[in-house]
Amino acid sequence: MAGNGLPLPSLGRVKLSDLIPSEGLPSDSYKLSVSTLSQSLAQYSAAIIQFSGIDGALLRSGLDSARLYFHQRSSYPSSDVIHTNDSREWCKTSGYYADPQLWQETYDYRPGLTPIEPNNSMEFPPGGLPDIFALLGKAARDILDAISFYLNLRSSPFTEILDNVPLRSREISSSVLSVCCYARPSFQGAQHHNLTAEEDGQVVMYPDHENQVDKSLITLVKSDKAGLHVRDFHGRWVLVDGDLGPQEAIVYPGLALYQATAGYINPALHRTEINDMQGNMYGRSSLAFKLMPKSMTSLSCSEMRAAGHGVEAQFQLPVPVDDFMQRPHPTDQLFNRHSFQSFNFSTSQDGSMKPMMRRRKNNSRSKPLPPSKRLRLEAQRVLKERVQDIADKKGIKLRFCNLKECENHIHGLDSPCASIRMEIGWPAGVPFVHPHDLPNKAKIGFLEAYEPGWTATHAVELNLTEPGQGSQQSANCT
Repeated sequence: MAGNGLPLPSLGRVKLSDLIPSEGLPSDSYKLSVSTLSQSLAQYSAAIIQFSGIDGALLRSGLDSARLYFHQRSSYPSSDVIHTNDSREWCKTSGYYADPQLWQETYDYRPGLTPIEPNNSMEFPPGGLPDIFALLGKAARDILDAISFYLNLRSSPFTEILDNVPLRSREISSSVLSVCCYARPSFQGAQHHNLTAEEDGQVVMYPDHENQVDKSLITLVKSDKAGLHVRDFHGRWVLVDGDLGPQEAIVYPGLALYQATAGYINPALHRTEINDMQGNMYGRSSLAFKLMPKSMTSLSCSEMRAAGHGVEAQFQLPVPVDDFMQRPHPTDQLFNRHSFQSFNFSTSQDGSMKPMMRRRKNNSRSKPLPPSKRLRLEAQRVLKERVQDIADKKGIKLRFCNLKECENHIHGLDSPCASIRMEIGWPAGVPFVHPHDLPNKAKIGFLEAYEPGWTATHAVELNLTEPGQGSQQSANCT
């Protein structure tokens, strides 16, 4: 139930200062922070970012200003500011608008656009928005670069689809800072009580709009009251801002990052609840910065392919950003995918935290994963955990062959990939291609070579058969 969101203290907490990259080799604090961030995103689709004391004070003052701004607004919004949720206007929103059906008011700050009130008067926005926009925009880019580091992509791989810093003459920001107010008692735009329900003494918002997914790359949210729930990979609704400190904010990925990383980074499915507002004259205020791609660019997975990641058919072709933002994205198709890796932490003897991969448990709401896909994901996991580690220690850049060409390479000692195969201990008879593209039988040979304890019995349990091998596999099973 919505009102029974689970508070999870294991949600990753990361200092923003530890995510700022520097020249040379990455520091231990940077690697640990990137690992903590990425594992929290994999498990919960969200993480907690800790700002400095000065930056935290700026965010809190922004929330104070937001409360006063909305409190002085009219109780009955005019038709000119009613939000229509027109996806064609995704990069043009600016100024105040209201959604009475959701009992929500928003002020969008978008550099390059000057909002005008319906009566052509100048809008007086909440205070400090340019400074907050700059702070959260820089933080979002640092977080995006940290995710890129974790995925083994080159530095700043998304620069081409992001706005210029600073914006050039007459440019309008694609990213936006949304100042929101939920359930202001004096806001009487609609019969909102018909759209709420009461559970355990709480007023629960959005009973008919539970699945909210941002189309951003990264979203950063700071609120003055708890109420943001995100669905974790078990399908549970988790209260992610229940124990935030004064200098902390929530970060979660959006659909654009999901598309640009070929589905490796799970977008956050989220919803907002509020406690009983009796005696509260301001409602619930929040600051939400959405790092967005530029409208005239395309979301491509070329960086993922260049880093050696397998890219499924649905992500092969570049998608124009403007088309991507305007099309619907059914959440049931997104969140039944099992390609997202989840993690546990283990403590080594020196006390440092190191990631330990584990296979994701099946979600009871999802269909069972096909055996061939389970094997493929196992092979990709072993490639990242073991083979890539061996190659990094030896200073080897893995450049895989084409499957048809390599079928001849593996029988010769003078083939282009012979020396690499020998140095990293690649199994004999297995083509030197990305495990994602290996036949099932070759995947099993790859796993047996690099994964201690993996045996052919695992393949039998998965019921994996190559074409024409069904009878032989059945005989082995009996």
